[in-house]
Amino acid sequence: MPSTPVPEFRSRVIALELDGDGAHPASWRKAHHDPQALLGGQRIRETVQAADIAGFHAATFKDSRVVDPGSTGIAGRIDAIQRAAFAAPITRSIGLVPEAGTLFTEPFHVATQLASLDYSSLGRAGWLVTADNLAKEARSVGRTQLPEGEAVSEAADVVQASRRLWDSWEDDAVIRDVATGRYLDRDKLHYADFDGGRFSVKGPSIIPRPLQGQLVVFAPAELIPAVEADVALISADTTDDLPQAAQAAASAGAPRTLVELDVILDSRGQTAEDRLAELDSYEEWTGGARYVGSAEGLVELLTTLFAAADGVRLKPAVLDVDLPELANKVLPELHRSGLVVPPLPGATLRETFGLPRPANRFAAA
Repeated sequence: MPSTPVPEFRSRVIALELDGDGAHPASWRKAHHDPQALLGGQRIRETVQAADIAGFHAATFKDSRVVDPGSTGIAGRIDAIQRAAFAAPITRSIGLVPEAGTLFTEPFHVATQLASLDYSSLGRAGWLVTADNLAKEARSVGRTQLPEGEAVSEAADVVQASRRLWDSWEDDAVIRDVATGRYLDRDKLHYADFDGGRFSVKGPSIIPRPLQGQLVVFAPAELIPAVEADVALISADTTDDLPQAAQAAASAGAPRTLVELDVILDSRGQTAEDRLAELDSYEEWTGGARYVGSAEGLVELLTTLFAAADGVRLKPAVLDVDLPELANKVLPELHRSGLVVPPLPGATLRETFGLPRPANRFAAA
């Protein structure tokens, strides 16, 4: 965990998952756009800009190389880091947090892609670490599943190697000295020199140190404390179980905690229960803690959850229906209460989360 003391954090964070047409596997049936929009940038532009204008603090982008299970799931996705990079220049304040797997990717490439995202977003990038040890994922890149029990340690190694690569350039390594013709001060570039259980990285990186120094690293709570993460994502079977799970993650050393919540709201004269029943008639929505009801009830629930966690990641059932309800009825009430403060244009994602910019480990040494 970061050696710099973590400051007190007062505002609560509202993150939003932006995947396809929504979290429900039948969400596409209630989408208001041309299905072909998913193949280009139009869909990403519409959803991420709406979330940015509404005042969400971060958007996450799911990633997977394989087809979703079920008959109505998403058949394929553009790489999550690429989607976040597309969103970077068309948004002002929202953090951009793509999923990037740790088991079947090259750590050096993941680290440099994420560093580039931090530059293109002007310091609003994060990384949602995943460690899904799936046979289909492995076969898609000509690999095999890791032996049982090794996925967490592999994820921890990849994150640690990435952090060392981000620090392999000191902040003032680029000098652009015209008089001597030197672009870099080579004494301020360092080898990462990481040796993990299954790979090694020499370095240095090919990208200067990210604007934030270190990106904000998100990880499921079950990967912490092995994985050095800044934000723990907490899942539970019911909303009643979330506060205790969040407190456990904080006790395990997570500087920040976000609880995961599926959401389907009353909308346009149709109750949330009726909406869910109709969508489930096509394919059942399985998952964890879920809120089904009015916007007012969601505000009350979030107020309760914020007493135990630093924020929430919402997964709307249908983006075209639930995102406007969240933007027009839920966020304004949370802003009025003072529990949630909208992100400031120009602020980094670390600043949004109240996290200090870490010192460079090599410069300090």
